[in-house]
Amino acid sequence: MPLPKVAIVGRPNVGKSSLFNTLARRRIAIVEPTAGVTRDRVATLIEAGDRWFELVDTGGMDFQTEADLDRDVAGQIDYALAEADLVVFVVDIRDGWQPLDEQIARRLRPIEAPVIVAANKADHKGHEVGAADFHALGYEPILPVSAKHGRGRSDLLDAIAERLPAGADEAPADVAMRIAIVGKRNAGKSTFLNALAGAERVIVSETPGTTRDAVDIRFEKDGLTYVAIDTAGVRKRKSLASDIEFYSLSRAMESIRRADVVLFLIDAAVPVSQVDKHLAAEIEKQARPVVLVVNKWDLAKGYAGTDDYADYLTKMLPGLNYAPLAFTTATEVRNVPATIDLARALHKQAHTRVATGTLNRVLRSAIKEKQPPSPTATLPKVYYATQVAVAPPTIALFVNHPDLFAQSYRRFIENRLRDEVPFAEVPIRILFRAHRPEEGSPKGRRSERRSSGKKR
Repeated sequence: MPLPKVAIVGRPNVGKSSLFNTLARRRIAIVEPTAGVTRDRVATLIEAGDRWFELVDTGGMDFQTEADLDRDVAGQIDYALAEADLVVFVVDIRDGWQPLDEQIARRLRPIEAPVIVAANKADHKGHEVGAADFHALGYEPILPVSAKHGRGRSDLLDAIAERLPAGADEAPADVAMRIAIVGKRNAGKSTFLNALAGAERVIVSETPGTTRDAVDIRFEKDGLTYVAIDTAGVRKRKSLASDIEFYSLSRAMESIRRADVVLFLIDAAVPVSQVDKHLAAEIEKQARPVVLVVNKWDLAKGYAGTDDYADYLTKMLPGLNYAPLAFTTATEVRNVPATIDLARALHKQAHTRVATGTLNRVLRSAIKEKQPPSPTATLPKVYYATQVAVAPPTIALFVNHPDLFAQSYRRFIENRLRDEVPFAEVPIRILFRAHRPEEGSPKGRRSERRSSGKKR
């Protein structure tokens, strides 16, 4: 049974996103005094007592505008209300009753879901008397809250939990994998995510920069639950026009850090840009498995083949030369589900452990093929290797002097490991560690005598 959904609605600038973050106890939605910051539905899972629900933040409701993007925002609000099992109607206790609040109340009356009025910005007890103004809206209960200070949070959660339908007693299914969808502006990320979710889950617009928040969306495939993270399109830092864009960029970078696998969308219709290279460097730095998703492939077919484009990406993004490619047309849902299968395979690779014996056989073979060059009179020597971590697979090589191993030889060892062990398409970390002889061994006793100054 799906988890109940609780939608937060209200006019612009009443503090919906602040209340969303307060209930979630973490900063998820972007909070700015500018009206219209929230556009897509932003969701997170909340536990209230022994009950669970999905909390959904929405954009500000405004019935006066005719702009295309504002109509898209209104469409997302309509989706949220259609799915909602309960509505939290947020008003501003300091502004008091407003005509737009009444319009929203009328919009909510045909909805069968119960409605709780959260009178926000009741930052101290003296503000609470203003809650009486909102009885005219026709909804009960009316709960004074302060998203800024956390006042009334427990009372609001208790009121929500009491009114949740069946299904709230079931804990959410474990997430098999978190997938970040990143790319530069207009690479087709939102269209791609809607194709995965099988619904108009986020706004798709020709207007650059439409997506601002990092939007987590749960979906199921082959009996497994996944979370896809749609992010704002990345642009050059010096081109950021506002604090909102800066927060959006920060959310995109954070989504890479908390993802198990990254789907890096590349627009096949335009050349690889500096922004693409910047994103590739961040993915490489975070050592996340990544699928290079060449989107809008329908616009490039006839100009280049898949092999030619793969060679082009290897040249332009050499740090991700191990990453597999997927060629998609998100507008037609072409090859989109297959990227999840590919991401799943990478996730498995990243969590694979290889026996120490196998690693050392590969290592001995590599050294026999190519001895490490020596920049000094001291010969570089490798004693043994062992895997010390997964996600990313991390191999410790114990050697006599780590500084003797040049970067080129380290790459040689990495490439041989990719050829011989099941890490071919994911990042690998190789740590060169100084080998210290065990106490009691002949070599260890000689070392102890030298350090203590004793002579035979």
